[in-house]
Amino acid sequence: MSQPITAEKLARLERLLERQDIHDTLTRFSRGMDRFDRELFLSAFHPDAVIAAGPFVGGPVELYDWASAGHEQGQVATHHNLLNVTIDIDGDTAHTETYYLFVGRNRDDSNWIAGGRYIDRLERRAGEWRIALRTNAIEWSGLVPTMDIPFSDVPDIHLDGAPARGKEDPSYRRPLINTRKPQIP
Repeated sequence: MSQPITAEKLARLERLLERQDIHDTLTRFSRGMDRFDRELFLSAFHPDAVIAAGPFVGGPVELYDWASAGHEQGQVATHHNLLNVTIDIDGDTAHTETYYLFVGRNRDDSNWIAGGRYIDRLERRAGEWRIALRTNAIEWSGLVPTMDIPFSDVPDIHLDGAPARGKEDPSYRRPLINTRKPQIP
């Protein structure tokens, strides 16, 4: 037996949708940076946003140019992993705290790992949530021992697409299909 949809339940559903829209915004930043997808990255920020990240303080276009150049020069792969997210919504403004784990495979084959929190103010403008202000609280960093990437010796490992910084990455394929033959080692 289904229960009637009450005003309270509708309000909770609306809040849940707002939270999901905010979470999607935070994810667009990470994926855009890791895939070097400028358009996706910039879609996470209002054009007049201010971002303070390490030595950088400025807008989203300048941040993308600065960060992608640094990642291109320093790493062959990066992962901006988002962890715990706290979202406080007040009308068309939201404040978030997002724990992150950054991992980069450096060009010298070392692995850099860092953790911290993105502390953001998001604003809903024209019905769309985007970051208006970001502070990056870096709390620790270090190098992890290097080892070979698992399964790199499998001849057809990248037949379905090799990891890439760009839209040639398999995550952009639609529809995603498997072209590798069945094999059980």
